[in-house]
Amino acid sequence: MVEFSLVAVFLVGLLGGVHCLGMCGSIVGVFTAQVPKPPIQLSPGGRQGDRLSLRERIGLKGGARWPFHLAYSSGRIASYAIAGALVGAVGQAGLLMRDAVPVQHLLFALSSLMLVMLGLYLAGVWGAVRQLERLGGSLWKRLQPYTTRLLPVNTVPRALGLGVLWGWLPCGLVYSVLLTALASGSALRGALIMLAFGLGTLPNLMVIGLFWESARSWVQSPRVRLSAGLLVVMFGVYGLAKVGYTFYTNGWSGSCHVPA
Repeated sequence: MVEFSLVAVFLVGLLGGVHCLGMCGSIVGVFTAQVPKPPIQLSPGGRQGDRLSLRERIGLKGGARWPFHLAYSSGRIASYAIAGALVGAVGQAGLLMRDAVPVQHLLFALSSLMLVMLGLYLAGVWGAVRQLERLGGSLWKRLQPYTTRLLPVNTVPRALGLGVLWGWLPCGLVYSVLLTALASGSALRGALIMLAFGLGTLPNLMVIGLFWESARSWVQSPRVRLSAGLLVVMFGVYGLAKVGYTFYTNGWSGSCHVPA
């Protein structure tokens, strides 16, 4: 189940760009505006006002920004991995009851159900996942004041520190995947699951950060949202079917003793 979870959460992170744009897009946009901009380099013999090539324009937009965005995302993903290790350890403690209750299978069923709900949210069908974001509100209120101390983001270490803090921003997408880390029943596996998820989100937020305006119109496309959501729903349905098959073949008592 762990191998399935790693692939599933990576794709959830990758396909969750429609959520990332709404949740973190404005934050990344403000962050991008504060990143130091490079001076315009004219080619030899060039004059101010000459038309720049496509390659030169892309370089001016993203060339000096990518180390800042990479540092920001590295800090964010590190926080995800720490959170995954913490909830994985909690799940490991819960497995002490597995001789009486098939804890891991029930947790995996819950995480698969959350994938279905998340897919419906990404597709724009059901917004229940947003209610999960309220759970982390109290923690974020304690951490948010520290973010102002790292502004403006004019150095790479500041971007890294800001990413570490923003990794704890209340997010229904993150909380949904944390349930999968909880179901893993291991601090190490929980950290790996959240690391895989974080790596899945990396391309989206890098693109959003470097090419904000262009990415926004594409990700907000109803067809993109629907396609991404349905793919995530399929992963959730597959997980539920797998748990159901385990109970069907082993029964309740037999499922309690399936190795973790």
